Amino acid sequence: MQQERKAAMRETGILMPVSALPSRTGVGELGAYAYEFVEALRENGVKIWQILPLNPVGYGNSPYQPYSSCAGDEIYISLDLLFEAGLLKEQAPTFHENVRTVDYDAVRTFKEPYLKEAFSNFTETEDFREFTRQPWVYEYAVFRAKKKANHKVCWNEWKEEDKIWPEVPAPLPKEQEDEAAYQMFLQYEFYLQWMEVKRRANESGIQIMGDVPFYVGVDSVDVWGGKDNFLLDTDGRPVFIAGVPPDYFSATGQRWGNPIYDWDYLKDHEYQFWIDRIGYNQKLFDIIRIDHFRAFDTFWKIPASCPTAIEGEWIEAPGYEVIDTLRAKIDGLNLVAEDLGELRPEVLQLKDHYHLKGMKILVFSIETGGKYAYDSFHDVENMIIYTGTHDNDTLMQWYEGLSVAARRKVRRFLKREGIKQGSVKDRLLTYTLRSKAEYAILPMADLLGLGAEGHINTPGTVGSPNWEWRMPDFGQAKEELRKYRRAMTERVCDMTVVILQEFTIERQSK
Repeated sequence: MQQERKAAMRETGILMPVSALPSRTGVGELGAYAYEFVEALRENGVKIWQILPLNPVGYGNSPYQPYSSCAGDEIYISLDLLFEAGLLKEQAPTFHENVRTVDYDAVRTFKEPYLKEAFSNFTETEDFREFTRQPWVYEYAVFRAKKKANHKVCWNEWKEEDKIWPEVPAPLPKEQEDEAAYQMFLQYEFYLQWMEVKRRANESGIQIMGDVPFYVGVDSVDVWGGKDNFLLDTDGRPVFIAGVPPDYFSATGQRWGNPIYDWDYLKDHEYQFWIDRIGYNQKLFDIIRIDHFRAFDTFWKIPASCPTAIEGEWIEAPGYEVIDTLRAKIDGLNLVAEDLGELRPEVLQLKDHYHLKGMKILVFSIETGGKYAYDSFHDVENMIIYTGTHDNDTLMQWYEGLSVAARRKVRRFLKREGIKQGSVKDRLLTYTLRSKAEYAILPMADLLGLGAEGHINTPGTVGSPNWEWRMPDFGQAKEELRKYRRAMTERVCDMTVVILQEFTIERQSK
């Protein structure tokens, strides 16, 4: 019996952005609070911590428009750990400790003097020098130095000699060289702190699922340092940009603005850009979620001159060649595919060819338009089921937004599924955990039962309040994790009904 249960075991995960973790400084950090979160996951049988991209964010604070595919955002560096390492003379005071939203600009302004003090007290080691020998590190540092020298505008608006520096490198002015040295220090500290979080998670039996966007931002070192990889004009501006046509989220589509890849050039260079990008992220994460995976099959190509995403065309991409190359060149590559939205069959064939897990979103799969509510998405084992993602309404925001009749249909649907006890939130989470999918991942905001206040991002919009949600403390989160400990620890196909019955009885007895 024990062997049967082990063979059928499924894993539970929590989707929680690092930025939303509690801390003393107004944004999540890679220190004590991250360790505490890992411990809470371990205690309650959670095996996957899914995060959003950790790269340095630019305009709109979107982690999907970062300055680099490899660098980490210095905003996450723990000042307390810098103090413990002797790099700060005094411990930094608290700042925005109990706020429920992240004020990125204010936090950066607060942290910068402490980060610079730590840099001034830092002595280079051989480990640091080895880290900086990675090709991306110095190039990123120069990018940030030149961006500062050019008043932080996009690189294609810089002085000509700065625009072409990757192709025609020249000695940096002292001020820029000093800034580049500071940026390399920040990347080293970020790397050390992140890898310690990952080590603790792995030793607790928890895998980190990182998020890698399919595209890169135009205002990034990826494009500045690799212009030939993209379809740009002679001034470095995109000729075509990425996005998606009109859909559920937007009647005019989503015009993301990311430059389109020059796939012919990438093929001629054996997809080295993708090898470097995914290969480095494989070091940082145990599982890599490819955001907008469908673009490996076909991508929406929008003329940059168009103000919306309505005008465009679907273009085929060399997905099989790229993924074959990545699998051949990167040891231990572990990809999952974000395959949401309206897809042509070839996208799913591509995903299934490599046996990649796709995704199901509960709030999109429950249909309420007919006489009865029903789940329109058939579950399979090789899949990840979510109640929702960072891009849609929270679970309770979705439910409360339904009509009275539709909410009644949802409750009756859950009753027909044998889930009769507890709040609607509890029953929807229980339904999710019951799935035969190998991974069931619950966004922290859904576990907490938050409404609109837990909404992370609205696709097609830029700026506040996107990406600002924050959880001020662990109190309620730990309590909710404990409530679901049994179901998350023993999410077993053949034993599901027994486990859920025990879970219900346990809750009723409290």
